[in-house]
Amino acid sequence: MRKAERLFEIVQLLRRENGPMSAQSIAQELGSSKRSVYRDVAALMAQDVPIRGEAGVGYVLEKGFDMPPLMLTSDELDAVVLGAHWVASRGEPDLAKAALNLLAKIEAVVPERLRGHVLEPVTSVAPVVPASEGVNSSVLRNAIRMRRKMTLHYEDDNGARTSRVIWPILLGYRDTGRILAAWCELRAGFRYFRTDRMISADTLKQRIPENALALRARWRAAMDQERASYEKQLREDG
Repeated sequence: MRKAERLFEIVQLLRRENGPMSAQSIAQELGSSKRSVYRDVAALMAQDVPIRGEAGVGYVLEKGFDMPPLMLTSDELDAVVLGAHWVASRGEPDLAKAALNLLAKIEAVVPERLRGHVLEPVTSVAPVVPASEGVNSSVLRNAIRMRRKMTLHYEDDNGARTSRVIWPILLGYRDTGRILAAWCELRAGFRYFRTDRMISADTLKQRIPENALALRARWRAAMDQERASYEKQLREDG
């Protein structure tokens, strides 16, 4: 790995971490030595990169520092292009269009030597039949961002229809459909709703009363508990 690439990777590693990162951990990530890490960090600090370090604690990149745009490695560019093609073929119209626009912007600004990654990618995405949905998923995504409650009219797999108020948390994308994770006021619990079974979904003026991070933490804890119960049942049945 060239020095310039090592310096870039160190900044990326520190940006990724929420706390101090030791020289040993950085060396392991880069496949180099601690001595090299010390030299590289010193070089970054000499270039006014705001890195703070304490002996025995590690290095921290101060918030607010940003790198020049699109300093991507070949693998990172392949990952971006593959992800954009996946979204273009499986996302709702608004998101699919955004993915194609993203590819066009990347092609326009990447160095010439990397342009082939966009124009002639080495990866591909299998074609699928576009997912059907009763509600445009962009409406759901916006409600999640705005932290708004929604009124959902839904039909289950038995054809029974219900109307309920939900707190949308996360929209999951699959090859052939999308599923909304939400807190359901009607059931007083976390539920999952397929977009193709949604009859309508209206965003309300009422904000979700719970902090977004706290709500997601409760949802993840509920998923973990459900998974543990399922695995326990499998062991008992086996």
